[in-house]
Amino acid sequence: MGVMEKMRKSTGVILWVLIFSFGILWALADTKVFDAMQAGPNNLGEVNGDPISLEEYNSRISYYIDQYSQQTGNSITPEMRAYYEDQAWEELVSSKLIQQKMDDLGITVTDQEVVEMITGENPDPFIRQQFQREDGTIDRVALQSAIEAPENSQVWVMVEQQLRQKRRQQKMSNYVQSAMEVSSYEVEQAYIKRNTFADVSFVRFPFAEIPDSAVNVTDSDLRSYYNNNEEQYTRQESYRFKYVSFDKTATKEDTARIQKEMQDLRSDFEQTENDSLFLVRYQSATPYSAEFVKKSEINEKYQPVLDLENGEVSQAITQDGQVFSIKKLDERQDEVKFVVFTFDITADPIATVDKKAEEADDFSFFAEEDGFEEEAERREFEVKEAFATKGNPFIAGLGQSRQIMNFLETASEEEISSPIELSNQFVVLKVTEITPEGTRPFEEVRSQIETIVINSKRKEQLVDRVNNLLASNETLEAIASASGREVSTAENLSMNASVIPGAGREPRVVGAIFGLEESETSGPISGDNAVFVAKIDNRTDANLEAMTAATRNQLQQQLQQQKSASFSQVWMEQLKEEADIEDYRATLLRGG
Repeated sequence: MGVMEKMRKSTGVILWVLIFSFGILWALADTKVFDAMQAGPNNLGEVNGDPISLEEYNSRISYYIDQYSQQTGNSITPEMRAYYEDQAWEELVSSKLIQQKMDDLGITVTDQEVVEMITGENPDPFIRQQFQREDGTIDRVALQSAIEAPENSQVWVMVEQQLRQKRRQQKMSNYVQSAMEVSSYEVEQAYIKRNTFADVSFVRFPFAEIPDSAVNVTDSDLRSYYNNNEEQYTRQESYRFKYVSFDKTATKEDTARIQKEMQDLRSDFEQTENDSLFLVRYQSATPYSAEFVKKSEINEKYQPVLDLENGEVSQAITQDGQVFSIKKLDERQDEVKFVVFTFDITADPIATVDKKAEEADDFSFFAEEDGFEEEAERREFEVKEAFATKGNPFIAGLGQSRQIMNFLETASEEEISSPIELSNQFVVLKVTEITPEGTRPFEEVRSQIETIVINSKRKEQLVDRVNNLLASNETLEAIASASGREVSTAENLSMNASVIPGAGREPRVVGAIFGLEESETSGPISGDNAVFVAKIDNRTDANLEAMTAATRNQLQQQLQQQKSASFSQVWMEQLKEEADIEDYRATLLRGG
């Protein structure tokens, strides 16, 4: 018998509000409430055999789209929808993996635990939010009434499922967090690094001082490095493609139309007695503002206000992608008060955008029939080329586009896309080459390897040179003099620093310096850009006894957050690598 069969139910209105405020529609999908409604093969994929249904996928996307519309006041763009589709998929995959891991670990929640979350001394925040009095106590009578009302039994079943799942996830989170506890030793070491300082002297020998002509690099050296470091030259799947674009930004006709709209409203703007309401009613791109401004400080584009009479509105002015008019309200001595009414210049959704969409669709159709290049040549369209890498939605020349990547990741060579709508254009693509993931060929990375090997040999030569200097010179001053250099200094250098003032980013050198005793001269220290010889002139070590409880707690929280973020990401990636994940979206949703 379920928990809610032990605790019958309550007022419908309260509980339906409670359900939607807690779980939202898509969250209910995870409880399999919609399973009975599913008909036919509608799974978008599987995670270790556990299906991801079309219902839960669409519910989650719908939630994101609703949130987007509420927050921005705009309808969803194709690019944002593509982003949310990928986000929904990744979240559902992660959710399935976590559910499966909880099953493997035997993490369960008893009926009594759920009862405690609802009627216990300290109920779940979800319950508390709905039944809390103004004084912070729980209205137990209202809660019990809600539990005992029989007409809402199905609602309470959902509540039970959500609370049970929440408690289960809390246990899972606690399990994961237990593997990432921050010890007192870690906190103390972090405090020491942040509060240990030194005044340092050093002599720097830049790698660049060794000319290329002094370094002998053979083909054997390069191939040896390549063979020993192949893992550094792995590549993701990549794509080369051609594309034709169709500009859907505002045309001259669009600009003229908006100018006319602004001009037609000039009289109404002059006559209105409520400028703020007028701007809201006509959706001005510039919010209402009416304050006195010194004439000498008026923005150049608003200077026409100086030629107006009080209450007069200027002609429509076009500048910086906007059409605006200015209404002068008042003038006193060297100040003017005025209001600006603005329209953004946007493309007409029918005359411009739909026309370009039809043109792009027409091109795509005939490119399939007669050939991409041939159709582009016949229409005298410019064919451009681009390159993209799987997992990186930024494409040079086109910007960031999840839609394009979705097409490329499921396309085959020579395949032509349907029109893809970007923020300012439609594009039609033709895939010309797909390079599978793997190790990049030696010749492709030869120049990169050559730079690395040359720098390595430079470093070896400099280390030998510095060792010879150290053999005959005991002090930094003597080493500097013998090599024609100066001794540099860095005061109050932190053990936690990664940059040495005057020497650049050198974390390994900083670490080596703080391994020295005070007044001890180091041997050659190889950094990222130079070889160093260094000495600590004065050192101030952290005093652990000065660490307050508040500082200890703050450090522990920071370290915990860093460790958790790093571990969680790695842990989830590991779960994904070990899982059997089938993605059928390309077939079911994209017609692949």
